[in-house]
Amino acid sequence: MFASLTRRGWQDRSAAYLVGLMTDGRRKSVQPMAARLGEVNEQSLQHFLANTPWDPVPVRAAIARRMYPVVQPAGWVVDDTGYPKSGTSSPCVARQYSGTLGKTGNCQVSTTVHLASDEASCPVNWRLFVPESWDPGSVKAPSDIAHRRARCALPEAEVHREKWRLALDAIDEILDWDIPVPPVLVADCGYGSNAYFRHGLTQRGIRYAVQVAEDLRVLPAGAVRTTVPYSGLGPRPLAVYRDEPVTVKAFITARGHRAAVRVAWRIGSKMRHGRHRPMASRFVFTRVRPAGVASRRLHKGQDLPEVWLIAEWPASAKEPTRYWLSDLPAAMGRSKLIAACKLRWRVEHDYRELKTGLGLDHYEGRKWAGWHHHVTLVAAAHAFCTLQRLHPKVHAPA
Repeated sequence: MFASLTRRGWQDRSAAYLVGLMTDGRRKSVQPMAARLGEVNEQSLQHFLANTPWDPVPVRAAIARRMYPVVQPAGWVVDDTGYPKSGTSSPCVARQYSGTLGKTGNCQVSTTVHLASDEASCPVNWRLFVPESWDPGSVKAPSDIAHRRARCALPEAEVHREKWRLALDAIDEILDWDIPVPPVLVADCGYGSNAYFRHGLTQRGIRYAVQVAEDLRVLPAGAVRTTVPYSGLGPRPLAVYRDEPVTVKAFITARGHRAAVRVAWRIGSKMRHGRHRPMASRFVFTRVRPAGVASRRLHKGQDLPEVWLIAEWPASAKEPTRYWLSDLPAAMGRSKLIAACKLRWRVEHDYRELKTGLGLDHYEGRKWAGWHHHVTLVAAAHAFCTLQRLHPKVHAPA
């Protein structure tokens, strides 16, 4: 994994840091880890993490190539997570919404791409989100932002960019790592509701099954474009859709609860009568054309793409609870469609191990490079734990 770290002592320090992350102890920052390891000098470990110029990208690429045949991913999962912080000195910390907190709070936020299957997942690429308050070109930046950026050693090129753009950047980097492209990419509605993100995936030849907000607007798949008669003056009018777009909630609700069918997509962990119960719910499947403002702008003068709209509508619910858009083939079976839409559960499960067991959010340093080194080493530790867990001949602890 660390063959790219060629300078003397770097591989030893990376090994020591990995052992520290996987050693018992509540806190996984440098000082308590060095104290538990004993023979490792705290100062040298801190210097390796924050100040040495090793590039984390080749390490991430090595992790991805090593873990791909082990995870056998059913898809990529794009997700973001928050890192609660005290104070304002950590790189890119600001008051912003975090799903980890469930509210707006003082935190860092990163966008991550995972390889995922129902059996395992592995985070392979990371982007630290730069809020507008950390962008010297933004009107929201404070007067001392140049000093704060210099103190954290933020590269000049790192300015505010939307999370969906960071996700596409991370995906482009992975595409250069010579690993196969999984059958589908999955993301929550923070990414899925963005037409530019979905269009970017289509341009890259990546299929998607993304969650969307209930107010996303769509047209029926049968909607057609028409033109008004040419008057002979000015440019000829473009063909446009005359139907009025409606929200996905209104579109599905109009079809009614009876349109929902029961679908089981995988075997769960709960038992009934000595057998594992299948994961199942009720879903509505229909074909639509996303018709938000951004979608119409992207496809001006062209037909809007036809995709799946899938809504989960449990028998006990008065209205649908979740919605997805997917450009997977129209002939794909329902259980496979739902299995793709639900793939994010694996990443949410593994985030608990990354944070509570391996100290993903325990980094206390104040350097941009240090944060990227830390999350890359945590990903390597998580990969090692996954290899041990899935290896048939490794003895489980008592």
